[in-house]
Order: sequence, then structure tokens, then C-alpha cells
Amino acid sequence: MKKLIVLMAIAGLITNISCRKIEMDKYITGGTDGSSSQNENTILEGKISSDRTLKAQYTYTIRGIVYVTNGAKLTIEPGTAIHGETSSKGALVITRGSQIIADGSKDKPIIFTSDAPDPKRGDWGGVVICGNAPTNASFNGTAGIGQVEGGVNNGEGLGLFGGTNAADNSGILRYVRIEYAGYAYLPDNELNGLTLAGVGNRTIVDYVEIYKANDDAIECFGGTVNLKHTVFVSTLDDDYDTDNGWSGHVQWGIVLRDSSIADISKSESFESDNDANGSSLTPQTKGVYSNMTIIGPRATTSNVGNSLYLAGAQIRRNSSISIFNSVIMGYPTGILIDASKGVPTDNNISGNTLFVQNTIISGSAKPVDYSASATAATGWTAADAINWFNTASYGNSILAANDEVKLAAPFNYSNPDFTPRSGSPLLTGASFTNSLLTSDFVATSYRGAVGPSGEEATWWKGWTRF
Repeated sequence: MKKLIVLMAIAGLITNISCRKIEMDKYITGGTDGSSSQNENTILEGKISSDRTLKAQYTYTIRGIVYVTNGAKLTIEPGTAIHGETSSKGALVITRGSQIIADGSKDKPIIFTSDAPDPKRGDWGGVVICGNAPTNASFNGTAGIGQVEGGVNNGEGLGLFGGTNAADNSGILRYVRIEYAGYAYLPDNELNGLTLAGVGNRTIVDYVEIYKANDDAIECFGGTVNLKHTVFVSTLDDDYDTDNGWSGHVQWGIVLRDSSIADISKSESFESDNDANGSSLTPQTKGVYSNMTIIGPRATTSNVGNSLYLAGAQIRRNSSISIFNSVIMGYPTGILIDASKGVPTDNNISGNTLFVQNTIISGSAKPVDYSASATAATGWTAADAINWFNTASYGNSILAANDEVKLAAPFNYSNPDFTPRSGSPLLTGASFTNSLLTSDFVATSYRGAVGPSGEEATWWKGWTRF
């Protein structure tokens, strides 16, 4: 009898261990219905309409267009990997009133990437955030409301953006990397690596890398969102595309372009419009940049690169963005003031709302150029644009060769180094006296995105890829 009891006890113990092992395996591999904490659903699809946390021990897949709705908060733990499903062109959309809290760290960045074994740009749709901040867009006759490009909007209006709250808060993107994202839904109707549509200035976007975006790295459709510590690598089209009344502030940005990769629509690092028609609608696009290091396609003047590259910055269609304390290297044209459509862009220069100051352009065949209005002469010529840039009090300079900037290894695509070497003109010459450089900006003595020492020299290392 005692032997029987012992055998029954051993059998029960084995059965109990076996059952617990099955449950643990289910927890580790992830279930499909998300019905309990031990049955994590790693497939994201449809709507997320209540608060949810994505956990670092899992890898999640975005299937199709996934909407965070109903004021829900999607929290993502540091170190979490989220894969966009290539077969369904997955995309993550944070709708108005909802939030994403993707707050990674330097040693545990949050990574959005492709699920393909051999990933490539355009594998999935990227991240879209829609907010309630002001915009000059309109939708179905309603001014101040816009529709996100890329086939995101639906019958419920989950792809609409814009409102009246400049301080709107859509959450946090910090130490986040977005890879291989963006696709063309229709010509001139694309999703980007990161789309910020009507996003307000209480939203934090800091330490964000966009790697091999298929359209733009970031496009801001209106809103007031600020960007800090951004790194864009091998973008297809534009790096900072801004329109529909965006008025945010950007500091410390690095762009590294691939000489062979450009878009049929012509590629720039800055492309900015007030709106598609270059109208006088308000709010006007008037973002401000400082401490930008822009590495274009031409390491030398004889290295032409892809013929579809246009300019480091094309400021057009009545945009009024300003650039301070920066360097633009190796573009066919450094800065193009384009007045060819809509209200002439150079009106913003004479109106003292568009500035380029304390900035270096190097290695460009045309450091500064001007495209006149096709319908009405404003009196400006390309020579006037150069004279404006060379205004002595503006502190700008033009260098014939990129080597004169004296960066460590800016055109080494696999292992770049953007640190200014001894004697670099970027080590000095910054100024923060212009009234557009508000308290959002931190005054530096150096120009460009990378300082000579300390955290200012290394902020872009450790959480990025090249």
C-alpha cells in the first residue's frame, strides 16, 4: 500500500511538472487570443482600443494597418522588437487622442523593423502619429483637418489629423529606431519612415533613427512637434519633409545619404512647403533648425552620385523654415530658394521670417540658387540669393571642398564619424541671438550636430546602425 501511495505521488508530481512546462512554453512562444497574461498575443492587427503594454521578451508583428484608438495608450518596453509584416504592408497608426509611449534607452533601443529574412526599404508602412495640433490642411471642406497619405484613412476617419491644441501630447518616441519602412500607396501619396501629422509640442521625439526609408525619413504635416537627436541613414526621398503649417523646432540632426540612392521626385535633405499650392494659408510652415550635420551624395566635386539629387535644402511654395548653426555637405545645390509656385518664397526673406545663418555649405556646384516665379517676377535672381546668403552679419560661409569642413569620416557609409577634427570651422561660430532660437534650443559654441567632446560628441553612437 505504501509503495502504491509513493508511486501515485511521483506520478502526480510528474504530471504537475509536465503541465507547468506546457503552460510556460505557451507563455514564451505567445498565444493568439490575448485572453490572459500567460497567453501574450504577439500579432498586432485591427484596433488596439484599450491600454496595452508590449513586453521586451517578445517579438511583435504588425499585420496590416493597426490603429491605436479610443484614447488608448500603447506602451512599449525598452528593448522591444516590433516587426512590420511585409506580406500585409503592416503599419502602426496612433489616432488623435491616443498615445504611444515608446521610451527606450541607449543600451535598449526600441526597434521597428521588417519581418523579412532579407529586409529592404519599403517592406512595411512605418509609424504614423496623428494629433490635434493646428494645420492649414483641409478635408472635405473642413479647414484645419487633414487626411494622412498612404491609404491610412478609412470610413471611421482614423487617418485624420489636426485641431486647435498646439500643446497636444501624442506620447514619447525616445531611443527608437525605425528600419526599412515607407511605401508608395499611389504616386505622390506615400507613407514614410515616421509620419507626424498634426502632432503637438508636448509630444517627445528624441533620439530617433530612421534607417533606409522608402520615401521620406520624417514628414511633418502641420503641427508643432519638436525633434531632437535624430539620425537619418540612406533615405530614398527627403529627410525632413515639412508642410501644411508645421512650426516645430529641431536641434541636433544627422543625415547620411547614399550616393547611389535617390527618388524620381528629386531628393533633398530639407523639402518644405507651406502647402501643395504655395498658398498664404495659415498657420504657415515656419519650422526652425539648429545644429544639423547634413552629408549629401558627393564626397568630392567629381563624385556626381545619383542624378536625381537636387539640393540640400529646397525651401519652396511659400515655406518659411530657417536653418542655423549647421553644415550642408556634398549636394549638387546647397540651398535652393524656390519661388516657382504659389506665393514667392523670397517674400519670407524680405519679411524676416526665413533665415539661414551661421551655416556652412561645402562641396556644391551651386552653393545657393534661386528658382524664379513662372507667373510673376519678384525682382530676385540667383545672384541675389547668393548675396543674401553671404550677408556678413549672417555668419555663413561657402567651402569649395568637403575636406575643408574637417570631419573625421563623414562619407564612410559603413563606419561614419561626424566628429569635427582639430581646426574644423564647425568647432566655433555658433550663434543663438536670433529671436527664432527660443528656449527650446540649447546654446552651443559649436556648429553641426556633433560636439568636440563628452555626450555632445557621442550622443549618436551605441543605439544607431549604419
